[in-house]
Amino acid sequence: MGKVAVGAAVVCAAAVCAAAALVVRHRIKSSGKWARALSILTEFEEKCGTPSSKLKQVADAMTVEMHAGLASEGGSKLKMIISYVDNLPTGDEKGLFYALDLGGTNFRVLRVHLGGKESRVVKQEFEEVSIPPHLMTGSSDELFDYIASALAKFVATESDSQHVSPGRQRELGFTFSFPVRQTSISSGTLIKWTKGFAVEDTVGQDVVGELTKAIERAGLDMRVAALVNDTVGTLAGGRYNNPDVAAAVILGTGTNAAYVERAHAIPKWHGLLPKSGEMVINMEWGNFRSSHLPLTEYDQALDAGSLNPGEQIFEKMISGMYLGEIVRRVLCKMAEEAAIFGDAVPPKLKIPFILRTPHTSAMHHDTSPDLKVVATKLKDILEISNTSLKLRKLIVEVCDIVATRGARLSAAGIAGILKKLGRDTVKVGEKQKSAVALDGGLYEHYTKFRTCMENTLWELLGEEASENIAVEHSMDGSGIGAALLAASHSQYIEVEEP
Repeated sequence: MGKVAVGAAVVCAAAVCAAAALVVRHRIKSSGKWARALSILTEFEEKCGTPSSKLKQVADAMTVEMHAGLASEGGSKLKMIISYVDNLPTGDEKGLFYALDLGGTNFRVLRVHLGGKESRVVKQEFEEVSIPPHLMTGSSDELFDYIASALAKFVATESDSQHVSPGRQRELGFTFSFPVRQTSISSGTLIKWTKGFAVEDTVGQDVVGELTKAIERAGLDMRVAALVNDTVGTLAGGRYNNPDVAAAVILGTGTNAAYVERAHAIPKWHGLLPKSGEMVINMEWGNFRSSHLPLTEYDQALDAGSLNPGEQIFEKMISGMYLGEIVRRVLCKMAEEAAIFGDAVPPKLKIPFILRTPHTSAMHHDTSPDLKVVATKLKDILEISNTSLKLRKLIVEVCDIVATRGARLSAAGIAGILKKLGRDTVKVGEKQKSAVALDGGLYEHYTKFRTCMENTLWELLGEEASENIAVEHSMDGSGIGAALLAASHSQYIEVEEP
């Protein structure tokens, strides 16, 4: 071999060695990055841990806060609002009742025909109407006149077989999903608008009064029998179908709970005790917080950047509005510190709330061998392509940790309510059945969340107590529930009683 050939061979070998060293260095570097990604995951999983012992502390804290909120106004992070609903539906209600569900840029008007114990809901009809943007920032009269006129048009579509008895007013349940200071079953003053509404002259006014005046201006003979919130409506719907229902929980974009309390167990109630001896309490449990909640750096950053820092901490850990955002924040940290998506952080991943809970739910439920749904979601939403199966599995793990923590904390909250009612244990010789009505998109559509929540509730209650507790889906509390409450608070009930 000539000198040139030897030289060439040496240079070639050196190049191969250098290339090999580069590959090894890259592997070490990438395995180092992967190790960092795994350590972020492990740390997150540990911080989100919800062993039974911790959940029992959360349930106990919920019970303590409930007592404090019932004792005095402002006595707890839980508002424990007196709903003035002291008669829940029994199933005996008969007649035609209406509901108006106003909670966002659309509202619904509903007509429900009740046939008593035998026929139950004979017929239900509804119409959805969108509110023109200019009315969301206009005057109170303009907004309520628009709603009353849609209501009048809907009433005009009553069939011959469906109308109220002669000489009777039509009665309406009004679901108003904005902050209200309730003053009776059919009155409440607006504290503030949310969700893009800014009709200033309604603030401080009785919203039932505003609606009633507009109904009169529309020439309609109708009385607002009940002003309710959607969680109380869910409780009413649940009780109508099952007399054992004692509480209701909404797990959707937001979250809340309501339950039936013994009237004499509400120290802050200064009125006459209701004949039924019961009062529905709207807990506003999204605002619950406790040192036992497993908060992480991601939760703290989410809260700090939110519109209401320090408020709704429980809601920010368990509800549909936030689960996807927590996943995004964890992936962002992995992208920054472990370069899981390459050297640069994908620009779309930096956008808050771009990853929504329906997206993370779809990834979490992906059963395809190569996690095709995960790959599609990453590409379509975050513009991230060419991910490895190993990375897609890691992302599913993050979704699982976030959903599991949310579901288990929800169960702890329910256990806290059952404990307050004395339904968390079985007393000797007593077989009292209790049911919890649930509704909301998160509960209804996120199967793994729902299953985990229900299993955790049985885990916390124990086998014996679990046999006496049922969890049921109660649909459309803000619609049918409101109509049922109009029926159970009808001005004609006494007339019909023998």
